[in-house]
Amino acid sequence: MAFARLFGHPPEKIAAAAVHRAAVDQARLVPFYADHGVPDTLDGRFEMIILHAFLVLHRLRSLPEAQKFSQMLYDVLFGDMDRALREMGTGDLSVGKQVKRMAEGLAGRTRAYQDGLASQDGSAGTGDLALALRRNLYGTAAPRDEDLAFMVAYMRRQAERLAGQDAAAIIGGTVTFGPL
Repeated sequence: MAFARLFGHPPEKIAAAAVHRAAVDQARLVPFYADHGVPDTLDGRFEMIILHAFLVLHRLRSLPEAQKFSQMLYDVLFGDMDRALREMGTGDLSVGKQVKRMAEGLAGRTRAYQDGLASQDGSAGTGDLALALRRNLYGTAAPRDEDLAFMVAYMRRQAERLAGQDAAAIIGGTVTFGPL
């Protein structure tokens, strides 16, 4: 880690980048798109990355020792979004506005997903979490009830799994999502 500090990469940023990579890798799993109706579009992929980043941030939200790491993860996430927009040819003047819109989207989804996870309504199509997923993850797509139920159960399982993971390990760069 001494070399990382010497070359301008603090250990927190390296750890946040590793957690971000794990979230992106999980978000890219083909069955989400092929089997569970998540739109295989730029927006659908963005939503899946945001969903997994939310799950990690949700796990760490109440831990004072995780605040610096959570901010670093947020910075890495939106730094990656900035880079991706530029690679897709978005003009320099538009990138900042689009990243700001994405960050506002994460804030809104965080509130909706937190409320949904806190809700005990297990209805596949009408519970708070299902409604948040229908509105955000599926956007303009019309998900099948079984796909929505799958995603509700998936989010609850992942939140529970992450709650059981050592926060120090996550802050250190190791997070493990469960299977679909």
